[in-house]
Formats: sequence, structure tokens, C-alpha cells
Amino acid sequence: MRAGFLRSRHFSTAKRLQSLVSSTPRPDFSPHDTVILTEELCANVLDRYPDVKTLRKLHLKILISPHLHCNSSLGIKLMRAYAACGEPKVARHIFDEITEKDVIFFNVMIRSYVNNNLYHDALLLLKIMNSCGINPDHYTYPCVLKACSGSDNLQVGMQIHGAVMKVGLDSNLFCGNGLIAMYGKSSYSVEARQVIEEMPRRDVISWNSLVAGYAQNGLFGDALEVCRELELSGLKPDAGTMASLSLAVTNISLDNVLYVKEMFLRLAKKSLVSWNVMIAVYVKNSMSAEAIDLYSQMEAQGMEPDSITIATILPACGDLSSILLGRQIHEYVKKKKLCPNLSLENALIDMYAKCGCLNEARAVFDQMKFRDVVSWTSMISAYGMSGEGHDAVTLFSKMQHSGLSPDSIAFVAVLSACSHSGLLDEGWYHFRLMTEQHKITPRIEHFACMVDLLGRAGQVDDAYNFIREMPIGPNERVWGALLGACWMHSNMRIGLLAADELFQLAPEPSGYYVLLSNIFAKAGRWKEVTTLRSIMKRKGIKKMPGASNVELNGQVYTFLAGDQSNPQSKEIYEELESLLGKMKAEGYVPETTSALHDVEEEDKESHLAVHSEKLAIVFAILNTEPGTPIRVTKNLRICGDCHIAAKLISKIAEREIVVRDTNRFHHFLYGVCSCRDYW
Repeated sequence: MRAGFLRSRHFSTAKRLQSLVSSTPRPDFSPHDTVILTEELCANVLDRYPDVKTLRKLHLKILISPHLHCNSSLGIKLMRAYAACGEPKVARHIFDEITEKDVIFFNVMIRSYVNNNLYHDALLLLKIMNSCGINPDHYTYPCVLKACSGSDNLQVGMQIHGAVMKVGLDSNLFCGNGLIAMYGKSSYSVEARQVIEEMPRRDVISWNSLVAGYAQNGLFGDALEVCRELELSGLKPDAGTMASLSLAVTNISLDNVLYVKEMFLRLAKKSLVSWNVMIAVYVKNSMSAEAIDLYSQMEAQGMEPDSITIATILPACGDLSSILLGRQIHEYVKKKKLCPNLSLENALIDMYAKCGCLNEARAVFDQMKFRDVVSWTSMISAYGMSGEGHDAVTLFSKMQHSGLSPDSIAFVAVLSACSHSGLLDEGWYHFRLMTEQHKITPRIEHFACMVDLLGRAGQVDDAYNFIREMPIGPNERVWGALLGACWMHSNMRIGLLAADELFQLAPEPSGYYVLLSNIFAKAGRWKEVTTLRSIMKRKGIKKMPGASNVELNGQVYTFLAGDQSNPQSKEIYEELESLLGKMKAEGYVPETTSALHDVEEEDKESHLAVHSEKLAIVFAILNTEPGTPIRVTKNLRICGDCHIAAKLISKIAEREIVVRDTNRFHHFLYGVCSCRDYW
């Protein structure tokens, strides 16, 4: 039997609510209306989940109504409405005023807590419910199982599983789904699988819960197998299936990407969640062009992106240096007033930084109302990648003074910034600051930064000795930094040692073979070059072709060395020939060591002239207005000759040229590069 509200407490509640009501503007529903307040009218308003101001006024009217204040049905609806407004405390106050409560009241209150992420309170209320002698039902158990999942309370979850089995509810669809989700989130995949196999009936949510369990534990292959089982059972994947997979879509195989794509295309109705997941699949698997294309399709179909969409697609804009689209998205963010939003603002900083737009990245950073370590680290990294090491170090200091403690990733950013700018003393200072003051144990990334710092500064022997004294085994990245330094400073002796280690750790990547080959070539050791390239051929290792991207009117164009596939190839090569003549008049002499082949100097010059970055720059000059900045992204390190050429072209064409290679940014303006030729 349900009891009503305690009359003696109504008026105290009314007094407390009166102060809230007096300051609120008149809503669509007003307690001053002359309409007679009936149970049906109140129920209709409450079922629409009104805003909290309207809700408080209606609540007050109910409290002072002689024929409504004891209505238990309205009490339940009030609890639900307050919970939907994010006011579970008020819902609990109503709950506590019930003299005699049945299972429905407890279920509503437990759900109110769970829906507001107050999982501990939900489980405490279950305990009170049991102590009152009220038995949970098939509505209670799914809710408290969700509370166990949300609070990572496997122990209580297993106790509830036992109780579910005891009362014979383990065959209930909703209880089964709750158990699958709880075990999956707790990394008990075997138990989750056992639950679904014992269920007499399964729906899409059952399978999605199992998919999520596998995915969030990094078992993406198993998650996809469950998706296939889902389809074989006669059910169809939905947006929830896509959302479940999103927990583990990073660095998956191309076949798996294509499977998720097919699943997405077969969806009867594509919700915003499914679009967001598919874009994320592309972005997190280095398929930025596909991500941007899908984003364009989504907009064309009238689907409005939300903050999650924006935060997901911005990294793709950064990867392709697609600054025009990035700026359009930023304008959309402003128009829709999506900020302040920490993850979105951090993504904007990162996008502008990857596009080489330091001023715009800093503008976003400066306008943030709240910054976390990620915000500071992104900006520090942006300065470091652009050769502005002093600015990076200054900003790192400001972060500390702001009260935030740098984490290990922040130290990677500042150490890398020191490396790119040749700040040897500052690098050592921050390394010691990390280990001695902040007590952060160096990871392999920190050691790699220090090797790079020493190597770039010409202290190759010190870098090698540093590696030998490392407390952990050096990996490919550490030896790769040393080999790069050996190439930079023509140190064949240590270069051979580094290469030997690399060929054992990573025998497949072509870059290390090419670096060693280039070390031999710079020394004129052509016999060794030939031998090394024969080894590469025998092992089937091919040099990655250099490719440069440039954006024009929202479309990304890609050029390879000697590329003639562009419709404007004739004009590009004619303009390049003209520029080469002007460059030579400025004193340009091709740096033929960048064309490391055992051929005549004239042949080397011809090879250098058609490098991909030169073609991309000339294409941009031909197709943009005078004075328009040019942004090029290169998949390899820019060669010495192209670096010299870009400086001269920036002077001759009076253009700012920004080149992002695999190591850093180069901002060319008036014949000078931001790296100050330290790269």
C-alpha cells in the first residue's frame, strides 16, 4: 500500500521552496493561472519534464493543494522530473517524506541516483531497501547493476548476480543485459560471454554490451566477432553497436576499418553518434582524408555536428594542414557557442599548432576560461615544433606558477622543444627538474628527447654514452634519434653501432637503411651504399616515397617527386624553371649532398629540382593570390636543398611558406627560416 506525504512536513517544504519561487521569472506554466489544478493537468506537465523553475512552482502548488498533496502518483512523477533536471537531492527529499514506501518508490529513487551518476548512493539505497524488507524486482536489478558498473564495484555486482539467480531473474532480458555490461566493464569478459550464452532471449543491447566489454579491454578482434554473431542471429547493428566499438578503434587493421565502414553504411538510420564513431575510426587510424570526406558528407546530408564531432574531426584537419576547413569549423564553434568546452578548445589549439598557425593557437589558449595540463602541453609543443624553444620554456614556467603540476607528457613537450632549438642547458635543467623535484621516473620518450638534444647539438659521443647508462633498455626511437644525429654530423663510427641495434630491433622500416646509406654516401663510400641497397632489395624493403600535401580551396593536393599527374604539371614545371633561374641569380647553388646517388653533379641537380615540396610550393604560388601564406605537409624530413630553396622562394615570391615535415615546422619568410638552420 502506498502512503501519502506527511502533512506536517508539507508546510516546512513549502516555506523552503517559496524563497526559490519568488526569484524565478514566470514560466509557460504558472501557479497563478486561474485553471483548476487537477491530477491530470499536473501529471501532463510533469510527464513533459519541465525546466527546474517551472517544476519548483508546480511543486509548490501541489504542496499547498488540499486534494493533491497526498497523491503518491504525483510524488513519483515529481521525483522523476527533479532527477531529470539534475536535482536528485530534491527527489530524495520527496522520497524521504513518504511514510510507507513500496518497491516502485525505491526503484524511482535508485534510478534517479544512477541517472545522475551517484552510484554509491544508489547502492546504499538498495541496502536500505533490503533492510526494510522490500524485495527488489526486475526493474531494480538492472539499475543497481548499472551502479556497480559505474562505480567499478565488482564485488557488490557479483553479490547482486547471486541474488538475481536466487529469485530466478537471471533469464530476464534486462537483468541479463545489466550483468553483461557489469562484467564487461570489470574486464571479466569470460563471465560476460557466459551470461549472454545462458540467456534465453537476446536483443541488440545484449550484443552491444558484450561488444563494449571486449572493446574497452582492447579486444577489438573479439568485439568484431560479436558484431558478426549479432548479424547472424538475425538482428541488425545500430548506433549503439557503433558507439560500443568506439572504445577501441585506434591502430586497427585495414580489414577491420572496412568492416566497421560496411556496418556504418548498412545502418538503416544513421544517428549523429554513428557518424561520430565512423569519423573517429578514420582519424584514429591515420585516415585523415577519409575522415574529412565523411565529415563533408555528414554536413551535406543535413546532420548538424556537435562538440564531439568537432573535437574528433579537428585532429584530421591538423594532420593534413587543412587550415581552411579548420577555420570554418572554428567559426561554427563560435556561432553555436560550443565553448567553453575543454576538450574542444584543446583540439582547436592542437589543430592550429599542427597547421603552423602559432598566433591562432595562442589566441584560443589565451581566451580559455579554464586550462588543464593538456592545454598547456599542446601550446608548449606548438612552440617547440616551430623552433620557438625559448617561448616553450617560458610557457612551461608559467604553467608551474599557475598551480598546475606538469605530468610526464608535459616534460616530453618541453624537452623536445629544447632539442629543436638547441637549448642544451635548459634541456638538462628540465630533465633534472622532472626527476629530482617532481619525482617523475623518466620514460623511454624522455630518454629519446635527451639523446636527440645531445645529438643535434653535436655531442654524438655523449649521446651514445647516455644511452649506455640508461636504466631501461633503449628502443627503436632512442637509437633512431642517435642515427639521425650521426647522419647530421657525419659520424660513421657511432652511426654503424646505432644502425646495428636498429636492424635488430626494427628490421623492416626503410628509413633507417636510408639514413645509414646516406651516411655512407656523404662520405663517398659508394660501395657500402650499393651493398646496403642490395640488402634492402633482397629483403623487399622499399624506400618510402616523399609526398607533399598542400590545401587549395578546401581540397588537399598531393605531389610526389617528379610528379606529372596534376593537370597543371606543364605550368608547374615552367614556373619552377623560372624560379630556379631567379634563385641562382640570388646565389643559389644546389646542395647536391641531398641527392645521395653515385651520379654526376648535373644529374643530382635535376633530381633535386623536382622534389615534392618544391612542386607543392609552386602549385600554391600559381593558384593563390599574391601574399597568401603557403602551407605544405611532407611525410619525410625536408632535405637540405629544399630547405635552401624554400628560403629563397619565400624572398623572391614574397610569400610566407610553412613546411611541416616529420620532425618539426619550418616557417620561411623573407629568405629566413624559423629554425635558424638548426634542424
